[in-house]
Parts: sequence; C-alpha cells; structure tokens
Amino acid sequence: MADHGGGGGCCPPMDLFRSEPMHLVQIIIPIESAHLTASYLGDIGLIQFKDLNAEKSPFQRTYAGQIKRCGEMARKLRYFKDQMSKAGLTPTPKTEAQGDINLDDLEIKLGDLEAELIEVNANSEKLQRGYNELVEYKLVLQKAGEFFRTAESSVVAQQRELSSDNTPEESLETPLLTDQDSKSEQGKQVKLGVLAGLVAKGKSMAFERILFRATRGNVFLRQSTVEEAVVDPSSGEKVEKNVFLVFYSGERAKSKVLKICEAFGANRYPFVEDLSKQQQTITEVSGRTSELKRTIDAGLLHRGNLLQTIGEQYERWNLLVRKEKSIYHTLNMLSIDVTKKCLVAEGWSPIYATEQIQDALARATIDSNSQVGAIFRILHTKELPPTFFRTNKFTESFQTIVDAYGVAKYQEANPGVYTVVTFPFLFAVMFGDWGHGICILLAALFLIFKEKKYSTQKLGDIMEMTFGGRYVILLMSLFSIYTGLIYNEFFSVPFELFSPSAYVCRDTSCSEATTIGLIKGRDTYPFGVDPAWHGSRSELPFLNSLKMKMSILIGVAQMNLGIIMSFFNALYFKNPVNIWFQFIPQMIFLNGLFGYLSFLIVLKWCIGSKADLYHIMIYMFLSPTDDLGENQLFANQKTVQLVLLLLSLVAVPWMLLPKPFILKAQYNRTHQGESYTPLEGEDQSLQVEANHDSHEEFEFSEVFVHQLIHTIEFVLGAVSNTASYLRLWALSLAHSELSTVFYEKVLLLAWGYNNVIILGIGILVFIFATVGVLLVMETLSAFLHALRLHWVEFQNKFYEGDGYKFHPFSFMLLGDEDE
Repeated sequence: MADHGGGGGCCPPMDLFRSEPMHLVQIIIPIESAHLTASYLGDIGLIQFKDLNAEKSPFQRTYAGQIKRCGEMARKLRYFKDQMSKAGLTPTPKTEAQGDINLDDLEIKLGDLEAELIEVNANSEKLQRGYNELVEYKLVLQKAGEFFRTAESSVVAQQRELSSDNTPEESLETPLLTDQDSKSEQGKQVKLGVLAGLVAKGKSMAFERILFRATRGNVFLRQSTVEEAVVDPSSGEKVEKNVFLVFYSGERAKSKVLKICEAFGANRYPFVEDLSKQQQTITEVSGRTSELKRTIDAGLLHRGNLLQTIGEQYERWNLLVRKEKSIYHTLNMLSIDVTKKCLVAEGWSPIYATEQIQDALARATIDSNSQVGAIFRILHTKELPPTFFRTNKFTESFQTIVDAYGVAKYQEANPGVYTVVTFPFLFAVMFGDWGHGICILLAALFLIFKEKKYSTQKLGDIMEMTFGGRYVILLMSLFSIYTGLIYNEFFSVPFELFSPSAYVCRDTSCSEATTIGLIKGRDTYPFGVDPAWHGSRSELPFLNSLKMKMSILIGVAQMNLGIIMSFFNALYFKNPVNIWFQFIPQMIFLNGLFGYLSFLIVLKWCIGSKADLYHIMIYMFLSPTDDLGENQLFANQKTVQLVLLLLSLVAVPWMLLPKPFILKAQYNRTHQGESYTPLEGEDQSLQVEANHDSHEEFEFSEVFVHQLIHTIEFVLGAVSNTASYLRLWALSLAHSELSTVFYEKVLLLAWGYNNVIILGIGILVFIFATVGVLLVMETLSAFLHALRLHWVEFQNKFYEGDGYKFHPFSFMLLGDEDE
C-alpha cells in the first residue's frame, strides 16, 4: 500500500524515478451506501476526488447540515480540551479495544456533558467569588476592629488622665470651654458615617488624594496594609490590597466617597462600630468561609472526575468527529443524480489501486445492505493528472527538498532519486571534518532512536523541521566523516590514520620544515590528504588548488547529469525535437568549454604538468590559433581546441533557431483543414506533453521569444553555474580556517598558560564556539548552499516542476490541529 506521509521501511521503492501512473475514474454510488463507501475509501486513501459542485456555496450543498453538526461537536470537544488543559489533565491515548459509537448518540452525550460542565463551572465560579468576598470581609473586620480597639483604649487613657488632673490654676493646657459649656454644645454634635473596604495597594495613594480633594478634606481616612496578597472576587487574580476606613459627614460626602470607591475598583463591605457585634460577625464569617471551602472542594472533585471521564474518551470522540466531518466534506464534492437516488464521483487514483478501490466499493455495498452496487469506470481525458511518489520515512525528507522548489510534472524525471546521494555529498564537501561529522551523527542517531516518541508529540517549529530531516542529517554526517577523512581534519587536527606521512624532514631537527619544506621519503599517503601538508608553508596554496579544481569537476559532472536527465524526459515523452535541438547542442556547448576544462584538470594531475590552465582557457577564445608553447598538454591540442570552440559557437544557433520553426510546421500539419476534434484512443488518453492546446492559435513570436530566453539563459548559465560551484571550495576553506582558529587561538592558547582555571575557561569557550559556530551556523550555511546548487544549478537543466501534488482523501492524513 502507498505510504503517503513516510511510514514503512527504509529502502526507496524502485519506481521513485517517475511518478505513479494515474487515471481519472468515475464512481456512481447509491445514496444508501454513500456514507459507508466514503468511509472505506478514506481508509485506503488512494483516490483524490474532484469537486463537481464548485459553483455551489458551502451552504447550498447536500450535506451542509451534517457538516454543521460535526462542527458544533468539534467546538464542544475543543471546549473540553481547553477545560482539561486548565485542570492540568491530558487526554488518554485512544485504545483499540473500545467499541464503535453512533454519531447521533455522541451528539447527545457531548451536549449533556457540555451542559453539566458549564453548570459545574458556573456554580464553582459563583462559590469561589462568594468565598473570596468572605475572605476580604473577614480581613476588613479584623483590621478595622483593631483600629477601633486602639482608638477606644486611647480614649480611655485620655479620660483617666483628665480625671486625675484637679489643679484649679489655669495654664496653657486648661480647656477654654468648661463642662457646662461643653454640655450645652452636645446637642449640636454631628453623627459621623463610616465606609470600610479594600483597595489595591498600588492605587492607595491616588485613592487618598482624590478623597481629600473631592471632599475638601472633610473626611477622615485610615488605611492598613494586608500582609499577603488576596484573590480579587471580580478578576480572580491575586492582588496586594489595603484595608481602608472612611469617616464622613453628610449624604453628599457619602455619595462622593461611593463614586470614588467605584472608580478605583474598591470592594466595600458592611461594618458595625460595636466591638461585640464585630467579634460575632467575624465568627459567623469564619464559619461560612470554612463551609464554602468544603463545598468548593467537593465541586472541584466532581469537576475533576467529570473531566477525567471525558479525557478517557476524548481521543476516540475527536477522531470520530474529524472522520465524519471529512466524509461529509467529501460527499459534498460529489454531484447528485437527477433522480436523487445516487451520487456521481470523479477523481484521480493510481492505476495499481484499482483493485483495492473496487474491493472497498463491494464491501460498502454488502455492509450497507444496498440493493444496487456502486459502478466503477475509467474516464479518458487530456487533463494533466496529479503527481504521486510512493515515499517512505527515509526518502520522504529528500522528496520534500525537491517539492519545496516545485512539484514534478506528471511522470517527468524525479531529481529526488539523485538528491538522496548528491545533496548530502555536496554538503559534506563544504563541511569536511570527521570530528564535526561524528557530532552531527550522534545528534541524528539520537533523533532516530527517539523516533517513536517524537513522532507522536507536538514539537516546536525548529525542532519539527530538524526531526523531519533526521535521515538527511544522518547521511550528511556520514558523508562529512568521509570527506573529513579525505581532508584529514579532526577538529582541524590531522592524524596519520592509514600510514605514516610520505614526507620527512630535510635535517634531524626539522628546523627547516616550515620554511624550505619537506622531502618525500616514503610511499604516497594511501587515502586523503597527507597530514604533513597541515601547518606547512604550502598548505593553503595546495588545498586551494585541490578544492577549487574538485569543485569544477563536481559541478560539471552534476550539470551533465541534469542535461542527460532532460534527454530521458524527451525520450519518455516521445519528443525528438527536444533531443535534437536541445539536448545535443547543450551537451556540445557545456562539454566543449567546461567539459574540456575538466579534462585538462584531470590530465594535468595525471602527467604532473606545470601548464597554466587559466592561460589555456583565456587564449582559447582570444587567440585560438596561437602556439600553446609550454602550456601544451597533449598532441594536436590546438586543433582540438579550435574544433571544440567552433562546435560551441554552432551550438548556440542550433538551440535557438530550428525548434520554433519545427513547432510551427508541426502545428500547421496537425491543424490543416481540421474542423472537428478527433476521438482519442485509450493509449493516448493522457496527453502529457502538450505545449499548446488544440483550440489555441499558435503564436510563433511568443514561442521564438521563449526559445531565445531559454538559449540565453543556458549559455550564460553554463558560465555562471560553473562559477557557482566554486562555493564548494570557498565554504570548505572557511570551515577549515575557522576550525583551525578555534583550535589554535583558543584551546592551544589556554593550554600554554599552564593554569587550570584558564584551561577550563579555554575548553568551555572552544566547546561553545565549536557548537555555536561550526556545528550550528556552518551546518545551516552549508545546507542552504547545497540546496541552492540543487535547485538552481542542477534542476534548471531538466526539471519543470509545474505539476500539482496528489492529495488523496485519507483518514491517515487528518491533521492533529483543530479545524
């Protein structure tokens, strides 16, 4: 069976080179078995339905009511999930042992559970609000009671002091009014009102100032800080507050105080001045608080049990609702027969899936007790089918890299087959260090070993991307170890792994090793770069020359592969024009110049010549008839260069001119005297290579301009793309030099101080620099450059990428995200 998202084994299927052969099918389904048929087709997931009701709005479609029902159930399930997350509960993973449940029964059950949960939440919120108000009320009574007790004790002390003072003499402290005068004024005393409550601590100063200004100082305010933050009854959040007492005189002052309290969000509570009644009220409030606490705890326990029951069934219910909604969405894409007794479906499916689809239709007919079976037939069309590659968890990530550029046209050659090898290899050319490669390998192996765990979890964006490309990273690390062994670099340190160095010192003390150089005293180092090159005076020129020439060889080889792929596309689609007037001249032009350069590089390595290849290539264009002199590498070289140059020049008009005229002649021959469209045979039912629709007029100027642009792009691209592959050399050099700097200027420098603390700091700096710069930033940089080389330099030689992906109706593809 197809692996749509990358399950299954690790080996790529043999048919990954071309997309699966597809056909357009029509299914006529009786109404009574439509739902079960859609369900069984969703289980196998091998048909992409076409929307036959595109002109209708979602509300005009047949199953709009059922979709609305499923949407309402999905809303209730989201509400349950939100409540569970607030309670710190997670849904229990679904188990296979549970039986099926009817959608109608589920709808009733979800409605009852939602109503019960809403009622429980409302009661809990109401009780919690009452509890928080009682807690605040108790604090007000305690703090205000302390104030009144303090004031009462102060008054008693003053009265005792006055009664004990019987001196008749007048002094500065003698009251101006006698007792008789004060008694005559008692009838004129004003009764003061009092308001008590709590205000947020941050607003207390502003509260006091506004009160003073609004009443012109005709109130008396006392505040006391509450030691611990209290839960505000309105917001449900913990807030630091002050208890306040406001003494006022008159109704106007009272109304002003009330408005100010309301503006500052101050909670007011009733208060009596009688100390005995205060104590009695505190006792009552404490009793009610403890009673409410017990009630709230019982409510929370009931709510927890309810959510636990929902959590045990949540995944099962959620899957059922998502399945039902997707089934009805699919049924809405089908057209209903005029008799309203059957539905007509059209869709694309792989040819190999025909038997599976017919089996599913037969099972649906039997299980639904339908009197009439579904009718399955194949339609013939010129419409371009979708592209479908059967990938597994190993090849999926490489195919994703290709699809990010563009989905392959139906059955054109798939660059993903070669990307499996070429992408990690080009990355490794830029990232050649087997020490760093081992570090990345360990990270990749960790992700692979945790595959089952992480595949069922929701990861962050960056982690999700990294985990998805774990097999790409695995191959990148293996190739990096391979190229690192070739470069002989382990965190920039060379090792004599395969044999001793082929070079020895000129003298016993090796004093001239870095100035005059070494002499060859043994056999050539068997694999990779000889360790003696590292640290020598000629290291950089040697490695620059080697890596630059290797970059050109790799680039020309990969571009040739791209042109050869265009030949196989033309051969497959039976397009001889593209073979004779695109493939052949492109091969001649590219290899007449840069293929010849690659040949000279290899030849120079083989014969050990000192010829200047820059001089040869430049004067091949400027003075092709001049004598080569010491730059001659083989006999008749000048004649070969003249022939290659002439062939390259001829290849340009060869690409440009003939193809538009041939296409014009083919069009005229095909449409001459045509007044009707002939019926297509079964073998020609899928017209893949259709440059122009038969009903459109052939625009010669448009075709010629297109061919002109294509020719110019290839000629200039042959030069720029070859130069672009030099990034392999540049990034490899940068990686090697950065690694050397971190090793010599951090680690060795710290080692030289003979101090444990400095050495420890040096090791930490080296580790963080290596991980942060070389293993993260450099990895990302080399990845992006390898991506560019595949998308631009390789794929533009043959890959059109203007197809569309096969999106089958499948329950396996139902997203975890809530709709």
